[in-house]
Amino acid sequence: MFKYLPPLNEHNLPYPDTIHPIVVHFVIAMVLFAVFCDVIAYFTKKTKLYEVSWWNLSFATISIFIAVIFGQIEAGLAEPYAASVSALNAHTVLGWSLSVVLAGVTAWRYVIRLQERSQLPIAYLAASVVLVGLVFVQTYLGTLLVWVYGLHTVPVVDAIRGGLT
Repeated sequence: MFKYLPPLNEHNLPYPDTIHPIVVHFVIAMVLFAVFCDVIAYFTKKTKLYEVSWWNLSFATISIFIAVIFGQIEAGLAEPYAASVSALNAHTVLGWSLSVVLAGVTAWRYVIRLQERSQLPIAYLAASVVLVGLVFVQTYLGTLLVWVYGLHTVPVVDAIRGGLT
């Protein structure tokens, strides 16, 4: 059965490079921009920015599930070594949690949008700020996995294949 799967490359992936970081950067940008638009709209009363925020949150919610799926695939292929396991586990748990939190915030935003309010509730803005905080923590963990632990980088993959870790 495994002979029909594509061979793993120098990144230990069946495709040219990691897809998870590419998708996740869209999620990060869209969430940050959505919250930024909401805060600016709240203080300036420019309600058109609420529409911008809504669409960014909607696409971020769809994209985060794609990012989580590729993250799970790539985490499974990473063959993490002992030093990286705790960061990878935290990143995985927070990634799934963040997808649920983002979906919840987006659903809440949808309800607010249906009510056609001219102002967002403070509680929603507070939840959005918490969401941004979670995104920052998740970004930090992902950065650790690549830039400190080197998962899916050629030197680390070579070391793992050579039994040096």
